[in-house]
Amino acid sequence: MNSSSSNAPSAAVVSAEALSKAEEFIEAEEGAANKLQGWLGIFVVVAAFVMSVFHLYTAYAIVPTQTLRPIHVGFVLFLCFMVFPLSQRFRHRIMWWDWIAAALSIAVVVYLIMGGDDFTDRNTSPEPWDIVFGLALIVMVLEAMRRTNGWIMPIITTCFIAYALFGPYLPAPWTHKGYEIGRLVGVMYMTLEGIYGVAVDVSSSLIILFTIFGAFLQYSGAGKFYIDFSFSAMGGKPTGAGRTVVLASFLLGGPSGSGVATTVTLGAVAYPMLAKVGYEKNAAGGLLAAGGLGAIISPPVLGAAAFLIAEFLKISYLDVLLMAAIPTILFYLALFFMVEIDARKYGMGNTTFEKVDTVWHLTKNYWFHFLSLVSIVFFMMWGFSPVLSVFWATVVSFATSFLRRDTALISYDLFQGKGSWVKNLFQSPFVKAMEGGSIGVLNVAATCAGAGIIVGVVTLTGLGLKFSSIVIDYAGGNLLLTAVYTSLVVWIVGLAVPVTASYIICAVIAAPALTKLGVPDFAAHMFIFYYAVLSEVSPPTALSPFAAAAITGGDPYKTTLQSWKYTLPAFLLPFMFVLDPAGQGLLLMGSTKALATANWWSIAQVTLTAAIGIGALAAGFQGWALKRTTALERGMLITAGFAVVYPGLTSDLIGFGLIIGALAIQYFRAPESAVTA
Repeated sequence: MNSSSSNAPSAAVVSAEALSKAEEFIEAEEGAANKLQGWLGIFVVVAAFVMSVFHLYTAYAIVPTQTLRPIHVGFVLFLCFMVFPLSQRFRHRIMWWDWIAAALSIAVVVYLIMGGDDFTDRNTSPEPWDIVFGLALIVMVLEAMRRTNGWIMPIITTCFIAYALFGPYLPAPWTHKGYEIGRLVGVMYMTLEGIYGVAVDVSSSLIILFTIFGAFLQYSGAGKFYIDFSFSAMGGKPTGAGRTVVLASFLLGGPSGSGVATTVTLGAVAYPMLAKVGYEKNAAGGLLAAGGLGAIISPPVLGAAAFLIAEFLKISYLDVLLMAAIPTILFYLALFFMVEIDARKYGMGNTTFEKVDTVWHLTKNYWFHFLSLVSIVFFMMWGFSPVLSVFWATVVSFATSFLRRDTALISYDLFQGKGSWVKNLFQSPFVKAMEGGSIGVLNVAATCAGAGIIVGVVTLTGLGLKFSSIVIDYAGGNLLLTAVYTSLVVWIVGLAVPVTASYIICAVIAAPALTKLGVPDFAAHMFIFYYAVLSEVSPPTALSPFAAAAITGGDPYKTTLQSWKYTLPAFLLPFMFVLDPAGQGLLLMGSTKALATANWWSIAQVTLTAAIGIGALAAGFQGWALKRTTALERGMLITAGFAVVYPGLTSDLIGFGLIIGALAIQYFRAPESAVTA
């Protein structure tokens, strides 16, 4: 990095080519969608609009589960074959085979619903046509995953199917009796245990409503407001650039829940500012990716996996938000520590950024965007279900958008009789938001359907219990080693598949290893969730850092290492709430009921301890505390951070002693000028 902002590239801009390259990584996460014109484009918009209307209706009305889940999967498959091509060379058009697959996705659902209770009752001995339609559904789910997420997830799912079919031929301890195709199809297609299981339940009832809500915020200008607000609130100080990225990523990430999209949206406007104060390309990209990663763990939306946690544990989504509160604060505290150290380490000077407006004027004019964001939590605390809470929050977002002409989801001109009513209505942000909500859920929903196959196989074969026994045996029954092995398993699985799929797979095969050793369910699932999220910044699926590198022009792998540096201190926290009951205070005891009888002093103590540990790790990883650290001081700070994170009075005392010792050595050492990189 440069020693001062005067040497930094003062006119750094993000080129259209760099943005286009970055958007390729969004496509890698969300699928490379067709851009259809003419009647085909109108047809897809109408189909997506109808899908959104249907799901908003089901949020308020009562639709039987046996009807809702298959129709949801039918919509998802239909639109996947319309929107995502077989391969790149068929982009921006719909081929004959896409129409056949789309028609078949509807036929599969119609056959199921028309079959009624008789269809479900014969799942242990399905008829020939049941097997035909069931196999067609499995193949279409695999193909939808391939089109939206690439080859890895379908291959992994196919391996699980093979495991179910060829169990008798496998060596111990993996062997099982094996299942015929008919029995497998019966579970996957004809019950609510396979494709239409927990993951699709969450996708059909919660995830899609949150993507619609996020689209309403986006098209009403909330994203632009959050960035402008962050620039105005944080600009003008040496740490202003870094702080802006941290604050804006939190505000943007809350409604989006997508790490890559947040990274690209923020990077396009924030990178020139980071370059101006002296951030080198890879470090700027690392900070942008770290901020994007925060989107997945930030309330009120979090990533799709958070909804699954609530469903797996049979707890309120409000409880999941509660559990995420302190870890999210500590994650952003770690980022703030890092940017504060950056400013001192690299001697960044004061740089004034051109503000769009003052904080006061922005808040006065666009305060309702904050209302939309917090209304979800408000409705939940008022006693509404998560589904109804997000439904009414979407209504709030729609209604408040009309407070200003420039944010209105339907143009004022329509109500004033100006211009063409067709254009004012059908090309309005409202229609785009309804379309965007359904299109935005396709990759996650396809993954959820595929993950349902995996969960079905694990349930059918008892693989989860086998796997957990193997992990515990390897760890010799030691909780620390079991936690380390579990984190490695989750991380390795996460290298190949998206966060949602990683969490689902590991929740059924790895979580039992922790719960068998006495870790509460909620702590085990949150542990797995955070390590699944860490895969977002781990090659080869490190899409956020790679997208950030495309924007900054940095090296993708060096950018990934920088993002690790920014995020790693916060990712040691999960060990605190797994290894010791006191550490569960970081999760606010896992529920509102437990919180009512909680020891607040203990929660404050463990939170403060975690914050000090994060600070020590941040200083150690950055090589800077009061001043540049020596190798000894750096080693002391990193060791102290690990010691403080490990629960127990002895380890805490050792950690605090090392921190005090390192700071004392620094304080009495001769002063040193800022370093140049």
